[in-house]
Amino acid sequence: MRRVVFNQKGGVGKSTITSNLAAIGAHLGQRTLVVDLDPQGNSSRYLLGDAVEQGLSGVADFFDTTLKFTLRAPATSDFIVASPWENLHVMPSSPALEELHGKLESRYKIYKLRDALQELADDYDAIWIDTPPALNFYTRSALIAAESCLIPFDCDDFSRRALYGLLDSVKEIQADHNPDLRVDGIVVNQFQPRAALPRRTVQELIDEGLPVCQPYLSASVKIKESHELARPMIHLDPRHKLTQELVALYESLNT
Repeated sequence: MRRVVFNQKGGVGKSTITSNLAAIGAHLGQRTLVVDLDPQGNSSRYLLGDAVEQGLSGVADFFDTTLKFTLRAPATSDFIVASPWENLHVMPSSPALEELHGKLESRYKIYKLRDALQELADDYDAIWIDTPPALNFYTRSALIAAESCLIPFDCDDFSRRALYGLLDSVKEIQADHNPDLRVDGIVVNQFQPRAALPRRTVQELIDEGLPVCQPYLSASVKIKESHELARPMIHLDPRHKLTQELVALYESLNT
């Protein structure tokens, strides 16, 4: 299964959700790969820690090879590194993605990621793709490469207004490039159940028939500690409320 976590708005938890769901799957024995397409590299740092400073080969190197004709192109696996966690591998990001963007777009390399990930179908049970906060070449590549899409949502009016545009973008990719792409659901993040506005906003989405995932993910300072230590929640504190919500969300997506 290839899943993309997608939202054009920054700060909604794409990297946190991607990394934690992938870590849970790996913890449960699934051979799991995270592809980090965001030049900021938050998923890469979260899952690899200080190792990201060592100049690891990754997704920028992969895309760079697509710009060069060669009779013996490197294998996609050459751009993947092992994380400290069993069964969990990463194709790390790099700031070099910014420099490559225009060249890749102008030479229409939009299907290269799909082809590469299809080559890995026998190597991984699950592939998670983290995306930048923009509908750019990398995000479109991810939506074309994926079989399903998760949309993080942070319970404010701006996010709700943007949500309809996101769903339209997914429909456009479905129509033009990837008819098999589906929306697995909207992941409610940083939810505060005692506040009236988040409850009302989420209920309105449900009333409109949108696919809102259960359970909602609680707001918690523990996640900041998880980021700082580069330890996904399942490894930092398996009994924490947020960890249990993430596990339940993972299970709901895989039943």
